[in-house]
Amino acid sequence: MSHQGPLVVVSPGGPGPLASLLPGLKVFPIIEVAWPEARAAVQQVQPTAVVAATPDPNESHFVKLAHQLSESRPYTPLIVIDPGTVLPHNALPFSSVNGHPDGLSLRLNAALRVRTLHATVLRRTRGERATRIRMLETDPIQDASVLLIGRGPTYPALSVALGEQVGVVGALSIEAAAKHLNVRELNGIVIGDGFSARVVDAFLSVLADDARFRNLPVAVTPGDVAGSYELPNLEFITGAPPLIAANILPLLRQNAFEIRLGRILKSIEAGGLLDPRTGLLMSAAFHRDLATAVEETQARGGGLCVARLRFDQTQDRVRFDAARLVSRLMRRTDFGALDDDGSIVVTFPDTDLRNAHMITRRLASVIKHTVHGPRGASRVDPHTAVVALLPPDSAPSLLSRLNDEAQRAAS
Repeated sequence: MSHQGPLVVVSPGGPGPLASLLPGLKVFPIIEVAWPEARAAVQQVQPTAVVAATPDPNESHFVKLAHQLSESRPYTPLIVIDPGTVLPHNALPFSSVNGHPDGLSLRLNAALRVRTLHATVLRRTRGERATRIRMLETDPIQDASVLLIGRGPTYPALSVALGEQVGVVGALSIEAAAKHLNVRELNGIVIGDGFSARVVDAFLSVLADDARFRNLPVAVTPGDVAGSYELPNLEFITGAPPLIAANILPLLRQNAFEIRLGRILKSIEAGGLLDPRTGLLMSAAFHRDLATAVEETQARGGGLCVARLRFDQTQDRVRFDAARLVSRLMRRTDFGALDDDGSIVVTFPDTDLRNAHMITRRLASVIKHTVHGPRGASRVDPHTAVVALLPPDSAPSLLSRLNDEAQRAAS
């Protein structure tokens, strides 16, 4: 895949370690500059991306450049070769010894796809419809969840280090990890110790062969794993757990940003009816659709049920994570919303009370076993309530009975 640049390459006094990596980049033109000229070059040529050799940890040029790029619109990737230190939040690390001859090209292509997606969102939110689309300005890392796989001595420390910044879903086996991948919306994977090199190699090969997971950030922490994989955001990271977490966080942030942009595009395509934070309906759209569903059910007969899943935890990360999970698991005919009180309300058209209870229990079970509280605390166990439409009901009275039932269930 080739891209029209320009691409700015920054290095202290010449290409250095970048020399062997530049031929694999299918980008034109490539502009090479030294650190003192980097910010001016970016301002002048407006590059699609910047690739930088490892800066001196005390180099102020690097910090200023990262800040300059963080404010660019659309998103301009900054890739740093072999950083060896904690990076600014928008600087993506790249290990030059990553086992793939075109590794830098793959990493750049993946980042440029995010840039293209961001440009599309910016273009489509201009004009009259922009006022109806909620553009999220919060740090995307607040939405991120990482799958931590391991069963060795570093697993608890990695869980704590990652849990300081993102949601952590733990798996003690590759089989458990596969189940989480098929259910959850995850932003990356960290593979800890406790597995043989052969097992990790097989897992990475499976990820590379599946288009759903190929672009996920993956950090491999055991030092005895080596190979060539078509994984654009694969990093081999060794060291203390805080360093591992710090190096994978920028890639997790980029992936969370990409998924957020995808939800915003879906919201645009739905005329602003979908909440880009959750993928569920906006509150006004939900109440309007519920009123229509009640009228249609009463006119033609059949069943209609509404369920509420209420959480003891009030953290935004928990509520949004659970809501996004419900949006993925709902049937195509169901619709729901994240209520102002933090609970999730889901409507099941053409469904009797018995089946609605069964579906709700399944949703609650998946949330309980995959959504975690802050810093990997106890699992989230939602309180559930379900009511069925009765002949005299209106949409408000149905929700009122649901709220009464939810309060009784939580008491």
